[in-house]
This record gives sequence, C-alpha cells and structure tokens, in this order.
Amino acid sequence: MTDAKGRVAVIIPALNEEQSVGRVLDAIPKHLDADIIVVDNGSADRTAQVAREHGARVVDEPQRGYGAACLAGIAALGPAEVVAFLDADLSDSPDMLPDLVEPILSGRVNFVVGSRMRGEREKGALPLHSRFGNWLAGMILTQLYRQPTTDLGPFRAIRRETLARLKMQDRGFGWTVEMQAKAARLRVPTLEMPVPYRRRIGRSKITGSLKASAQASIIILSTAFRLLWWKP
Repeated sequence: MTDAKGRVAVIIPALNEEQSVGRVLDAIPKHLDADIIVVDNGSADRTAQVAREHGARVVDEPQRGYGAACLAGIAALGPAEVVAFLDADLSDSPDMLPDLVEPILSGRVNFVVGSRMRGEREKGALPLHSRFGNWLAGMILTQLYRQPTTDLGPFRAIRRETLARLKMQDRGFGWTVEMQAKAARLRVPTLEMPVPYRRRIGRSKITGSLKASAQASIIILSTAFRLLWWKP
C-alpha cells in the first residue's frame, strides 16, 4: 500500500444523518490519516455535533443539494493530493477507502469510481428503478463518451489537480454524472472498482421515493447529454 499519510481528504455530505455519521467516521481506517470533512447540508438533527464528537471537521452548507454540499467541502480543503467522496448513511464501506485511493496515490490512474453494480449488494439496498437509472446513464457515458461505465456511485476518489480541471458546477443530483462526463471528455485515466453496497440507515432522499428518483434521473440524463457540448 502506498503511503497515504497527509495526502488524502474525505468529503462526506450529510443531511439528517445523526444515527449513521458517527459510525461512518469510526469505520474510516485510522492509518489513512485523512483530513475528514463532514458537510452539514442543513440538518435539523444532531448531525454536525455527532460528526465533531467523532473527530471530523464540519462545514455548514445550508443550501440543500448534493452538489452544493460537495462544492462546500472542496472549498474547505487543505493541502490534500487526493479527494474522496463518501456518503454519510453507512451504505458505502468506509473501510475500503485505502483501496479506493491507492490506484491514484500510486500514479496508475487519476480517478476511481466505486461501482455498486459490479460489487456485492445487500438485498434491497438499490431499488429496481435506481438500478435501471444507473444502467441507462452508464450506457450513455459508454456510448457517447467512450468511457465504459456501470455506475454513478457516490463512493469515489479523484486527484486534486484533476478535480480542479473539471470546474465542477452542479449543485444537485447531476454532480456525479457531471464529474464522470467531464473526466471522459478530458480523457482522464479512470478506473471502476467493484464496491459492496448496504441498505442505508434512515430513508434515502432519492431512492426512497419514486418521484424523487424520477426527478433525479431526468436531471442526470439531461446533464449527460448537455455536457457533450462542454468546452474545457
């Protein structure tokens, strides 16, 4: 394993995750020695307090939106070389962070996307409509961007300088596909890594509602097509 000491930052967007965020933080391997940033995205519970009690830096971003939270975390970054993104609901596997960042730290690739489609999924962790949406978006990225893609999973890591080149802007559900589409346009060396996926703690803001999933899918697909005309 490549030495990661002081080289990795982890951004964790969180909205009303007091039941899970402490467990997520405790599961991040200590030897990674990462700068851990929890972005409180307007929680009405003790999410921020619990995150601080478990050793994270907390950044407030009251404007709701997954992309808005990620952008706030990026703005708060220290000198890390690699930035990882991880959900706060314990659906991802924080113990896999060293595996996720290693291909970047060792110089093999610049971008790693954790694929839930290629990994083992707990029954019920990813509903049928979510799997279909991921398949469709993956097919678009594969066919139109020539980047083989099976998932838009939130568990991912990217080299800091590469992230800056992407000039990320989306403040909502289009964040993940924006990152992958722009990386494909720039021909960023990318790796999909199979990752396990569990049933989340609490109710999902997207997959827990068919209406929210449909809205997110429309945004994701329109973003994928729109970025075909993106000029780096």
